[in-house]
Amino acid sequence: MRVGDQNRLTLNVPRSRHVENIQFLPISLDQYANMPFDPDRRRGRSRALYEEIRARIADGTYAASAPMPSSRALAAERGLSRGTVTLVYEQLAADGFIDTRPGALSRVAEGTAASLRRAGGARQVRDEAGRSAGRLSAVGRRIGAMGIRDAGPTAPEEIDFVYGPLAGGDFPTLTWLKALRAVERQRIHRLEYEDPRGNLALRRALQTHLSKTKGVSCSVEQIMIVNGSQQALDLCARLLVDPGEGVAVENPGYRMAHHAFEACGAKLLGVDVDEHGLRTGALAALGPVCVAYVTPTHQFPLGSFLPLLRRRALLDWAAQRHAWIIEDDYDSEYRYSVRPEATLLSLDRRGCVIHVGTFSKTLSPQLRLGYMVLPRSLVDTFVAARRVADRHAATGLQRALAVLLEDGSYDRHVRRMRRLQQTRQRALTDALARHFGGRVTIEGAASGLHLVAWFPGLPASAELTLVREARARGVRVYPVGPLYLPGRTQSLTTVERPAGFVIGYALLDTDAIEDGVRRLLTALNALEGRAA
Repeated sequence: MRVGDQNRLTLNVPRSRHVENIQFLPISLDQYANMPFDPDRRRGRSRALYEEIRARIADGTYAASAPMPSSRALAAERGLSRGTVTLVYEQLAADGFIDTRPGALSRVAEGTAASLRRAGGARQVRDEAGRSAGRLSAVGRRIGAMGIRDAGPTAPEEIDFVYGPLAGGDFPTLTWLKALRAVERQRIHRLEYEDPRGNLALRRALQTHLSKTKGVSCSVEQIMIVNGSQQALDLCARLLVDPGEGVAVENPGYRMAHHAFEACGAKLLGVDVDEHGLRTGALAALGPVCVAYVTPTHQFPLGSFLPLLRRRALLDWAAQRHAWIIEDDYDSEYRYSVRPEATLLSLDRRGCVIHVGTFSKTLSPQLRLGYMVLPRSLVDTFVAARRVADRHAATGLQRALAVLLEDGSYDRHVRRMRRLQQTRQRALTDALARHFGGRVTIEGAASGLHLVAWFPGLPASAELTLVREARARGVRVYPVGPLYLPGRTQSLTTVERPAGFVIGYALLDTDAIEDGVRRLLTALNALEGRAA
């Protein structure tokens, strides 16, 4: 390449028969220097970087007035020369996307994202993200078809009777920080992967805790610490169920557990529940089953308690079918007017029960700490699966929890929480009875962190309408209907069930509970008034 007369740019190309007919159009250096980037054509790594930054500005990743990475840092990160990054920044500034100042970091220009969206600047990126480069697996397709969605954020003025979250003020912050500091002061010579079953100190402390509080007798080797009980259910589904095999579940029941099995291709076989939990007499008619998933201590969502005779019947049925039983003991720490009963695991003499527990209901769901007690025959398989999946849960949190279990802080916290939650439960049941009278029937209030409120005068088909009426008045309630298996929205023992709602109280103080019940009454009156 050389610069010719009149400031023209000329390319010297060796003559050959392949290029004889190509015509080269001379351009000036000024024209070359001011050629705009064409975002629809990729021309090397600088072009890719320009397009990426522009797309990130359009989708809000780089917000208005936010600082851009320094040219030196970005060059080192991307393996480019600093000069290349500087030229890209200069072009972005020339196009009005960023503002540059000598001696300061470049910043995203105000209003850039909106103008890019109006001009369709982010359309290409969104389209590319929405297209699949290949096909999904059968598991991926099944999960995608489930339509699993969160309820969405709660507005500051809303009263949310959601089940699951806990009040932030209930967390033992000072105790937890003390345990974390004690753990951090301990010098560890090797920072390495731990046993997939979890931290040994935590498993030893948990072994003692389970023996004292639940009468569970197991070895440390049988305990596995997991990232919440949902991971335990996912592991069970992947390791114990083949596509097309039957899994017995309670109906209604915990749908996130059902989804874990459905994702692996299981055929869900619903078993109705009554005031005594799972109707074990209906198990014989199910046909082939490889796993039964149950919540015997506090049936979710109806709150019933599986008596000893039914527990033994369930174990006998599993032995005859060579089936596994997953015992989800998710909130047994909260018993108000029901005595403790032997767990399925403590009654198991054949090694068919997998006991699942969690700290999400006593400490915080954000810790993502749960546990499994595995039959000895399954330990090696589950350990190998953890190696393949995520190795183990975060070690620091496990060690801190071990400290709380060892020094008695956890037990004291649970006793305090049990008293606090019972106060909230009484406030809710009293408010429902006082405001609704005979228009409401309460079920499952003897333990746990939620109850079910049935409205006999309202059909099940009106649940979503009442949800909308309540939401318009600043209160959130959650219908029981979605917790039934599709096509099985009512019990076999009833012609038509009434509208029902799962009402959690662990997130609210007593004043909010009272106000929320009053708002719910207003919503119900408005709904019935229009129907009259």
